[in-house]
Amino acid sequence: MEEKKMTPQERYKKKYAKQYCLSLVTTTDSDIIKKLDSVENRNGYIKALIRADIATNGIGSDESSELV
Repeated sequence: MEEKKMTPQERYKKKYAKQYCLSLVTTTDSDIIKKLDSVENRNGYIKALIRADIATNGIGSDESSELV
């Protein structure tokens, strides 16, 4: 079988993009779900929160893992 030729966008995404998935439970994480539903740009919102955490605690800080 002949493979489909990748578009430039697909090649770029394969080389440079990384995707993370977040599972939320509607009964226990309803506050997070409501907040994310109210935000127009979820990707930008989450990135801004992570960058604020990095600015405060640094990239390799173990303090963030204590929240889990």
